[in-house]
Amino acid sequence: MSEQVSERSASDYIMFIVSLIAFIGLLIFANEWFWLAIPTLLTSLVKIFKVI
Repeated sequence: MSEQVSERSASDYIMFIVSLIAFIGLLIFANEWFWLAIPTLLTSLVKIFKVI
């Protein structure tokens, strides 16, 4: 069971990093569309903190 928890958190960290890169990229290149990355970014952050 601990293997599943560590694997899930690793995928959550990867999802957070990818969505953070997308968020920053959208903020730089298409700032009117940056809000599209906010739900994924915040959901992965909340999963990392184990609130969900």
